[in-house]
Order: sequence, then C-alpha cells, then structure tokens
Amino acid sequence: MAPRNAPTARRLRVGIELRRLRERAGMTAAETARSLGTTQAQVSNIEANRFGVSAERVRTLAHIYGCTDQSLVDALAGMAADRTRGWWEEYRDTLPPRLLDLAELEHRATALRVTQVINIPGLLQTPEHARALFREAVPSLRPHEIEYRISHRIKRQAILHREQPPPYTAIVHEAALRMQFGGREVARAQLEHLAGASEQANVSLRVIPFNGTSFPTTGHAVDYFHGPVPTLDTVEVDTAHGSELVDAAGQLEKYRLVLDRMEAVTLKPTASRDLIHRIAQDT
Repeated sequence: MAPRNAPTARRLRVGIELRRLRERAGMTAAETARSLGTTQAQVSNIEANRFGVSAERVRTLAHIYGCTDQSLVDALAGMAADRTRGWWEEYRDTLPPRLLDLAELEHRATALRVTQVINIPGLLQTPEHARALFREAVPSLRPHEIEYRISHRIKRQAILHREQPPPYTAIVHEAALRMQFGGREVARAQLEHLAGASEQANVSLRVIPFNGTSFPTTGHAVDYFHGPVPTLDTVEVDTAHGSELVDAAGQLEKYRLVLDRMEAVTLKPTASRDLIHRIAQDT
C-alpha cells in the first residue's frame, strides 16, 4: 500500500469548519482572499487543508468571518497547531487510511459512545475474538494482514487505560454476546473480558436484551466521537459499503438522539454485567 500523503480526517476538519464559517458569514472565497491579501487558490487550499494551516491564520480567518464562539476558535487553532505524529502513523504503509483516521479520532476524543448489534466493539475485543472475526468477515485477508489489523486494534484499546481516559459508553445488543466467533472457548473468554472491562470507572457497558420491547437503531454500527466542543463532534457510520464520517450539525444531532434512545432501552450497568456473566456460564 502506498504511503498516505492526504491530510488526516482531523486536519481536514479544520478546513471544513473554516469553509463553514466563511459560508455562514456570507463571504466568497474571492472576498476572503482579498481580506487576507492572498489568492483565491490559497483560500481553497486552506479549506481543503492540502498543505496545512497555522493557528494564527485560523484565528485571523475567524476574525474576518466574525466568529464570536471563542471556544470553537481556540479548538480549531489547537487542532491546526498540533502536528504531532501519533502511533498509528507506523501503520500507514500497511493499513487503509480509514483505520488510521479511526485511531486518531479515538485518541483525540473527549468521550466516546458506540453501538453494535452483532459484534463486540473493537475497543473491547480480545485478540482471539478479533482474529476469528477478521477471518469470517474479510476472508480475502492474508494471515499477516490480519495480524496487522489485530496489532492496530489492540493499540487502539490503550486509550481506555491511559491516565485520564475518556468516558466510554458501549451499547451492545444481546445478539452480539451470543455470537460464538472462534468457537465456545474464544467466545467465553471474550465475554469474561467484557465483564472485566465493564468494571472500569470510565467504561459503561449497556446491553439491549432480547426481551426488550423497543429497539431504536439506525441499522448500522455507530461510533460517536465527542470533540473539544460539540461543533467538532464526529460520527463514523459503518455500513455494508464501508465506513462514512459524518460531521454536519443536523446529522450529529440525529445520531445523538438515536444513541440516547438506544441507551434508554438498555439494562443498567450492573444488570448488563450480570447478563454477560450468565451468558458466559452458559457458553
């Protein structure tokens, strides 16, 4: 796989938000260019984040656009200034860019909410469960490609154990708990791992039981990444056709409501853990 030269999803987001601020101000790219004393092409490059943008320029543009949301401006400036390379960059020659973006979004999130129906969330999977899942879901992957993905997935899980970890809420349907990818022993070990993870102070594992009377869902796996301010939240929707990143305000609100509705029909954390223990004993 060729090295990725395109900007990350996080860097692209800076340009997207600057474009939104410009459009909200009712200014064209040409008008912005005149205010900056530059070219329209340069403004386009800034909004596409082809070459990056400085924190100073972010603040200048926000001033030109009359943005009074200082928390948003500070967050965008901080994102523009941060050029550190994350651990995920070591995988950029071996994994698809979307997996690198996923790791970065998780790493930068101030809180995470995920929902799954028939799979255990990746941040809570054991290596053996992940290996069986990859073999089943993507049979075209060669053994070493599977191991790259497992290594990447396990490193992603470190965010749940770091100092000051983000709050993590996982909404899982009982169906996911009863799937036996890899056989009974692998499934039982996965369930025991889940039960243990649910005891962490920053992890809230909520189960939707089979005997529930309601099941509000989008039909897809959803990862909701809370940003430094609500405007900078991001959603990843995993469909049969691949993953999609969503950041438009209206869509973000839609997914917040869906997750709220789903969480409302889950078992409480203790009851969820008890159900996981019972299923593990029966497996």
